[in-house]
Amino acid sequence: MKKHPYNLKTLLLFVILSAVFCSQAVYAQTEAYLKKEFHTSSGDLLPYRILYPENMDHGKTYPVVLFLHGAGERGNDNEKQLVHGSEMFLRENIRRDYPAIVVFPQCPEEIWWAPGEVLTGVRTKTFEFPEESYPPSKPMQWVIELMEEIIAKPYTNTQQLYVMGLSMGGFGTFDLLHRRPDWFAAAAPICGGGDHNKAPLYARNTSFWIFHGSDDMVVPVEGSVMMKRAIKEAGGEVKYTEYPDVGHNSWDPAFEEENLIPWLFSNRKSD
Repeated sequence: MKKHPYNLKTLLLFVILSAVFCSQAVYAQTEAYLKKEFHTSSGDLLPYRILYPENMDHGKTYPVVLFLHGAGERGNDNEKQLVHGSEMFLRENIRRDYPAIVVFPQCPEEIWWAPGEVLTGVRTKTFEFPEESYPPSKPMQWVIELMEEIIAKPYTNTQQLYVMGLSMGGFGTFDLLHRRPDWFAAAAPICGGGDHNKAPLYARNTSFWIFHGSDDMVVPVEGSVMMKRAIKEAGGEVKYTEYPDVGHNSWDPAFEEENLIPWLFSNRKSD
């Protein structure tokens, strides 16, 4: 019988070295994002990572981008939330041409950025939401408090606040917008959805670029189509990109959109 060219020790060494190299690669990609913890008014801790501009000048003001991760990145390790999207803001040309403060909070396990009333639409595939108001989820309330603190900093450009999110974070993006309709100049929700009843609260205040895959079996594309329609009907400005034959992972092609970052930072609000 022919022996396998690799013995168990060799294979084990290969696995260990591969894990080391992978972890070093991830660390190299995300080390620029400082680890922080925000102490909320309720006494809870919200883990978050924050990226500051290179050679930051505290005498200047900078745009702020809030990024809300998906359900798979929930936890308290203050690392998983950087899996998707963080690399985009570390690209050399982006850091050079669009210096900004980028914030990645982390939602705890078993909780959601958007409350259950909103997510019911996904589970039932009906996308019907209550017309009355409802309180934010605990993590969303924590994010609001964190952003209030960041917005109050003298180096924050309040005319250039942006929010992005994917999947659960796409729902969180729409949820945050109706709770703070005057904050954000632009929003980029990816493979998400939201409460279309609330769109008139913010549609005219925020520019949108919505992304979704046509074959998404986790969050049906109808969720984004519905929000696009509601924003337009409320008089808002919205770009919409639907990727043919793409499933739930529409964030990778969205992150590769050449004009996404230039479009995002081109939007400004007037105080």
